[in-house]
Amino acid sequence: MTKKAENLLLLIWVQAFLALAGSLFYSEVMGYIPCELCWYQRILMYPLVIIYGVAAIKKEINVALPGLILSGIGIIVSIYHYLVQKVSAFHELGGACTGGVPCNAIYVNYFGFVTIPFLAGIAFIVIFILHLMLLKELRRN
Repeated sequence: MTKKAENLLLLIWVQAFLALAGSLFYSEVMGYIPCELCWYQRILMYPLVIIYGVAAIKKEINVALPGLILSGIGIIVSIYHYLVQKVSAFHELGGACTGGVPCNAIYVNYFGFVTIPFLAGIAFIVIFILHLMLLKELRRN
C-alpha cells in the first residue's frame, strides 16, 4: 500500500470518528434526543470507525469494503432525512417516526440550511468519495 493510500485510509477514519464524536456531542452534551432516522444514520456511521480503523492498522483495503456500502446507504438515508426536514412535500412523512421525536424536528439550522442530517450526509459523502479515491490509487499501483 502506498503512502498516499495509507493517508487516504487514515483520513477516512478521521472523518468517521469526527462524525461519531459530533453525533455523541449533540445527544450527550447538548441533550438532543435522536429521532428514528438519526438512529439509522448512527447505525450506518458508527461501524465505519471500527472498519476503517482496522483497515488502517492492517493496511488492507479489502477489510474496508463494507465501509463503501455502509457509506453509500448512509448518503441515501441522510438525503431522505434532510428532505423530511426541509421540503414541505416530505415534511409530513417525518411526523410519523416512532420513538417520541418526530424526524422533521430541526435541532440546529446553521446558515439556514445546515442541519444534523446535512452534516451526516456530508460525512457519508466524504467517506464514500475518499474510498473511491483510495480504490483508484490502489488500482494505479
